[in-house]
Amino acid sequence: MEIANGCISRPSRKRKLLEEEGHEMLDFSLDELNKDLLERVLSWLPTSSLFRLGSVCKRWKSMAESEGFKLACSRIPSRDPWFFMVDSKLNRSIVFDSAESSWKKLNHPHSLLHNRNRDSIPVAASGGLVCFRNTSGGYVVCNPVTGSCRELPPVVPDSRGHSLHAIAMNTYSNYHGSYKIVLVSGDLPKLSFKVYNSIDDCWEEEIMLRRKVDDHTESDSNDDDDSNDDDAVYFLSKAGNVVVTNMQRSPSKQYSSVFTLKDGEEIVYFLSFSGTIIACNLTRRCFSEYPRLFPLFSEYSIDVVECKGEMSVVVLSEFFESASLRVWRYDPKTKTWNQIAAMPPAMSHEFYDKKLDINCVGAGDQIFICLSSAELCRYVLYDFATNRWVELPECSMNGEALEFMSAFSFEPRIEAAV
Repeated sequence: MEIANGCISRPSRKRKLLEEEGHEMLDFSLDELNKDLLERVLSWLPTSSLFRLGSVCKRWKSMAESEGFKLACSRIPSRDPWFFMVDSKLNRSIVFDSAESSWKKLNHPHSLLHNRNRDSIPVAASGGLVCFRNTSGGYVVCNPVTGSCRELPPVVPDSRGHSLHAIAMNTYSNYHGSYKIVLVSGDLPKLSFKVYNSIDDCWEEEIMLRRKVDDHTESDSNDDDDSNDDDAVYFLSKAGNVVVTNMQRSPSKQYSSVFTLKDGEEIVYFLSFSGTIIACNLTRRCFSEYPRLFPLFSEYSIDVVECKGEMSVVVLSEFFESASLRVWRYDPKTKTWNQIAAMPPAMSHEFYDKKLDINCVGAGDQIFICLSSAELCRYVLYDFATNRWVELPECSMNGEALEFMSAFSFEPRIEAAV
């Protein structure tokens, strides 16, 4: 009963029913759910929480290891990306969890500790998988979350000795382990590509690419590079020129590329040795060379990323005693580059005259940017949806401050099969 204005009133029947229902909800337990429904509910937990399911009770431990739970996880449309970090040692697995904004250490995949794969470096990623390449040119595909690995069949060497330009990866089904690895090689204007298909577990025949007839861009690629040393490493200097050396802060970016699937057409984008962007349309079996974003001798560092199915370019340039970090996108209709984002000058000014190289990777609405040089190392996350630039905290493991040169984005999925 309640007292209101000196009068005694009885609680309404409706309120009493609501109170009884609320009390029943408080007594509700997840243990009352059947196995299928419990799997569907728990599959929505953040990935970090999935690791702890086995410590709750025996039932949850058994469920976490079941195929039914993995199938339920595969039905989650997307998960916040993790960024697989690459450092100079290349022998440990550290990720940045974008959902929790924290650094995590994973067990390094066991197969990468074998002698023949000990010096493997990550070269591509897609879905819940990361592809590694060893020094002999072999490939290993891993799920960094579970540690499961698969060594791919050896690639038949190119008898013509053409340079490998790009390694791209695309996942079609995490749960069924359906993915492709694409290798683009050749010497401009003669390019070709070769595809590994996980369903057939084999490398397909090499396919030649023709140059698009309507490609009116400048052709200033360094086709006559006189260095054929297999141990040489090619990378872009800040001036956009080709530098050949045995030193590189980020060897994983040597074959960096992005893969897009738009209107049913598969396209691989990569930076040529001369600094232009090459678009290889695998569906139409042709390629085109985009116009240069900046003049040849401008001071800049550049990288290509993929965000929400579109190719974009991130450029760090210097002018008027300041640094500028901007994101550009190419408009095929007008054949021009359009700026779509720019870091606030107050943030980018710190990068002036630091001789920084940028290595970027896209994931959904986000771009993860590593800025590194001998005197400075920073990590920045840009979100297209909110137009926010966030500098990430320093990574420290066991009291040791770690520095990374690049990263690969993947979705942390325990069900991703190799």
